[in-house]
Amino acid sequence: MGFRAGQGNGLDCRKALVKRFTRQSGTPFVTQQTPPGTPSRAADVIVVGAGPAGSATAYYLATAGLDVLLLEKSHFPREKVCGDGLTPRAVKALTAMGVPIGEADGWVRNKGLRIIGGGGRIELDWPELSSYPGFGLVRSRLGFDETLARHAEKAGARLLEGCHVTGPLLDDRTGRVIGVTAQHTVAGEKRERVVRGRVVVAADGNSSRLSVAMGLRKRADRPLGVAVRSYYTSPRHDDDYLEAWLDLWDGDNLLPGYGWIFGMGDGTSNVGLGLLNTSEAFGNIDYRVLLRRWLAGMPAEWGLTEENRTQPVRGAALPMGFNRTPHYTNGLLLAGDSGGMVNPFNGEGIAYALEAGEIAARTVVQALARPTAAGAETVLRTYPRQLKDAWGGYYTLGRTFVHMIGHPAFMRFATRHGVKRPYVMRFTMKLLGNLTEAKGGDAVDRLLNAVSKMTPAA
Repeated sequence: MGFRAGQGNGLDCRKALVKRFTRQSGTPFVTQQTPPGTPSRAADVIVVGAGPAGSATAYYLATAGLDVLLLEKSHFPREKVCGDGLTPRAVKALTAMGVPIGEADGWVRNKGLRIIGGGGRIELDWPELSSYPGFGLVRSRLGFDETLARHAEKAGARLLEGCHVTGPLLDDRTGRVIGVTAQHTVAGEKRERVVRGRVVVAADGNSSRLSVAMGLRKRADRPLGVAVRSYYTSPRHDDDYLEAWLDLWDGDNLLPGYGWIFGMGDGTSNVGLGLLNTSEAFGNIDYRVLLRRWLAGMPAEWGLTEENRTQPVRGAALPMGFNRTPHYTNGLLLAGDSGGMVNPFNGEGIAYALEAGEIAARTVVQALARPTAAGAETVLRTYPRQLKDAWGGYYTLGRTFVHMIGHPAFMRFATRHGVKRPYVMRFTMKLLGNLTEAKGGDAVDRLLNAVSKMTPAA
């Protein structure tokens, strides 16, 4: 599924594409007048947002020989609210991109997942599969995102930091996205820019200014999560397992979600909690207070106290289960959080952002190899179907799952009876982590794959 430099579309992309598309009527390079005095830059593809989805997209596009401009509103290093834990699915995506993941490069390996809840405690090693590695990783997003962006840059992508995209640039006749407008801060001075491209990829996060401007708003029938987290100095920092706590209580009600403690290997632990909007209590909870109350019950020797907190408590939304669609419209593709691609089963977003970046890039490369604009559009319109083929049935199952655990009685039953049964939890780990052999595998793999394929990709 990967690309190799200089291959994939059969073109000398950087010059031939621009010349060819300039000759075609209705193409991005000949429409929409630039306001006088406004700098303009052209690229084959513009990717907005240098998070995991944007950087992965830019990397694969660049290795295919396309001229790609990656626009990031902040300057690296920059913070991002996240648990910082990566499952084997994300590790596989990183190794496919050739990202160095050794300890010397800042990565910390883990063996699996420790689950605590309902009076039970169990340690589950990541499954040994040919499809996925048998280990996970931990890396602060402060370094992780920059590593990916620099990796894309080394592959040939042009990274422009401090470039805040303000909206899409539209063709006056067709309404098609032909670029973006942006403010680029240089030496403290804001400069207006118009940036043109044949295709634009919106990897601009949950709020996704580009998506909203094109009328693509969040779907109320899809799940949404909220996560809050901070860092604490703690002897738990070198734990070999990611730890998840299922006992999150709001008074007498068990909440749908989990708390986590992920050792960073640097003397600190990433500690936080995530909750789903399927609970009646959602929206009426002070999540920071809930975090403090949960941590107050931890053993004193772990040091998870306010005195040992090293950073502010920060929160973010988790857009799940394709909560913004369609994922392609009029020259704009959505990738990562902009398209609500977080796994509704476990709140994991990085793996799916990286995979979406590869799918988006592969689609764009094939589209731009077509000799006509109509041919390119035919290919681009296949992008939503490719995403549904990859995760659609699985995400439909996930949406059913989050509604079930939104009922406190079901949540109590599941935690009380599930955590104490290893065979149930091994099944649950594969289900929640989407970690099965693509072909063959054991009975659990075959069952989960069959159910996902048979479930409609709504």
